[in-house]
Amino acid sequence: MAAEPPSLLPDEIGTPSPASNKFPRVLAALRHYDFRLFWFGQLISLVGTWMQVVGQGWLVLQLTNSPLFLGLVSSMAALPVLVLSPLGGVLADRFNKRKLIVVTQLLVMTFAFVLAALVLTGRIRYWQILTMAFCSGTVMALDAPSRQSFVIEMVGKQDLLNAIALNSSIFNTARIVGPAIAGIIIGAVGVGLCYLLNGLSFIPVIIGLLLMKGNFDPAGSATDSFIKNLADGITYVRRDRRVLGLLSLVASASIFIMPYVMLMPIFARDVLKVGPRGYGALLAAAGTGALVGALTLATLGDFKRKGRLVLIGTIVFCIAALSFTFSTNYHLSLFLLVFVGWGMVTQNASINSLLQTMVADHMRGRIMSLYTMTFLGMMPLGSLLAGFEANYLGARWALRIGGIAVAVIVANLYRTRRAIFEL
Repeated sequence: MAAEPPSLLPDEIGTPSPASNKFPRVLAALRHYDFRLFWFGQLISLVGTWMQVVGQGWLVLQLTNSPLFLGLVSSMAALPVLVLSPLGGVLADRFNKRKLIVVTQLLVMTFAFVLAALVLTGRIRYWQILTMAFCSGTVMALDAPSRQSFVIEMVGKQDLLNAIALNSSIFNTARIVGPAIAGIIIGAVGVGLCYLLNGLSFIPVIIGLLLMKGNFDPAGSATDSFIKNLADGITYVRRDRRVLGLLSLVASASIFIMPYVMLMPIFARDVLKVGPRGYGALLAAAGTGALVGALTLATLGDFKRKGRLVLIGTIVFCIAALSFTFSTNYHLSLFLLVFVGWGMVTQNASINSLLQTMVADHMRGRIMSLYTMTFLGMMPLGSLLAGFEANYLGARWALRIGGIAVAVIVANLYRTRRAIFEL
């Protein structure tokens, strides 16, 4: 592999505020003014996002009573990410990331309001949910690479793992709060309010982005064509077997285990028989475990052996998901989902941090677009597969088969590419 250019991104990027010494180690990345704006805006927005996720799953099940159609909605949202994420990575490396994210947030906010209007007026149809899922997925494909590679520009390399963990902590706090609120709202008022509140939750994010002070212009040159930029990113990954191995881990979990979120309404209604409030609590349990994992990583800070964290997280994620499929007890299922969430966030946050610090600065957007493609974009395949299996074999066997598949893949990677777990 050709030698990489020297890093263009100093560790000091993302100048801390004068009050930086007021933040404890677990909150180190919040020293940075721009990251604080981003973090607090996301905290509000993600609660709304999870309210919509829960509401939409319940709505689709009411409209269609079909696990397959439920999986199709998830697939339509994620399919554009699989196809278009590399294009989003090129945009992230060529243009100002903050401006790109402002545009994408405005678009997704509009989609939420449209769905809210359709549900509240009683005009919602399944095809409309599919269409909006596809539109949202298209915007996400362009948004996620910029969002992923934006973090290091706000906080620098030293605080990167802490920032990723703090982002994960609010994502998973939202997974606790959002589903819990949504479960109450669905039972008392209906799904429409979940969509409306999600639309409103984007306003703090957009305001925070507009108030930022940093310079987020791209590190690389925009003189080459889009096609060459795209090809360069793929070539980079092919030559670095460490990056390729880490991405394959993300892809396997996304295809075979992450569809548990899509299957959760079926577990709640048909396996555990706990209704919409129990459904929200099941998702909240996974969010609790993920939050604990995120705070653990935030406390570790710039931990040097992230490869070990990747291995531990993957093993826990896999074993807990498999164990969940055998449970018929509601409280035991809640307990197991805590470990599902912990393993998932430990694996993905560690891989995210490794990738961003390993790659050259001018390639970061493209590499993170491939991370986005494997993490989110592979879910259409997993959701369709899990929906098909659940339709004929039941939700428990759908997730069980996925857990076994991941166990086999991880064992093979450990045997053939053990070096990635020693990074």
